[in-house]
Amino acid sequence: MSLDYGNGKKSRFNLFDNINVLLVSIVLFVSVFPFYYEIIYSLSDPQKAQAGVFLLPAGLTFKVYTTVLKLGNIPSAFLISILRTVLGTALTVFCCSLLAYLITQEEFKLRKVVYRFLVVTMYFNAGLIPWYLLIKAIGFKNNFLLYIIPSALSVFYVILIKTFIEQLPKALEEYAKIDGAGFFTIFSRIIFPISKPIIATVSVFSAVYQWNNWFDTYLFVNNKSLFSAQYVLYTFLRESEALAQSIRDSSRITGIGGAATMTPMSIRMGITIVITLPILFIYPFMQRYFVKGITLGAVKG
Repeated sequence: MSLDYGNGKKSRFNLFDNINVLLVSIVLFVSVFPFYYEIIYSLSDPQKAQAGVFLLPAGLTFKVYTTVLKLGNIPSAFLISILRTVLGTALTVFCCSLLAYLITQEEFKLRKVVYRFLVVTMYFNAGLIPWYLLIKAIGFKNNFLLYIIPSALSVFYVILIKTFIEQLPKALEEYAKIDGAGFFTIFSRIIFPISKPIIATVSVFSAVYQWNNWFDTYLFVNNKSLFSAQYVLYTFLRESEALAQSIRDSSRITGIGGAATMTPMSIRMGITIVITLPILFIYPFMQRYFVKGITLGAVKG
């Protein structure tokens, strides 16, 4: 069906496109509204929020956040999560990009064997129990290195970076070799800088994984000073009823009435937003590289 506006131009009315727009809008709403609901609930007065909130906070207040940020484990957990995210991501990017570049070198005779072995590990692994025994045997239990060393190499990231590097002009390396540049010089001064799109993509993936991971803490860490933010979130959500009651009792003892109205749901919402927001700030800085990197790095296997 076409509509003529009288100036010679026609606008095609495509029913299929309109249905797609409608479906995408519904999916967007379903995806975004739960997070928005958590925000407005956490900004609502806990007692008023129990009656329900929809589009706007019920009795705007920040008492939930001020209460959550005063919880004993939150500051140290944030520090641990920030450190593991920054150091873990840096180490992962370095190791994966270096190995990916090594596999692209024809002078490396075993590159195909190493690459195929890496791919096999994506489909087969020893399982949870051998992994637990290995981590315990090498002394990473209650050790900060648990957060950065085991995740230093990811086969998926290696494949993405390798595919991207193979699409770069070979003349760049050849000219550098003629000038006497070695393997590490070419990698650090030529290959790595011009691979920013895929490096940024891998950095985002790795940072999100590091920030969200709590299972390693659950299995191997008993020291509260090494608890990550996500693990603290897990424990608080699991014990939100008892935590809310503890906060109310504490407020009555100290005479501070603001926290006396805390409810388990308000605690859950507040902690979830506090833990989630930091990782969202990574995307705006990496967005210009993200789409280009993931598409170029996944053209071929």
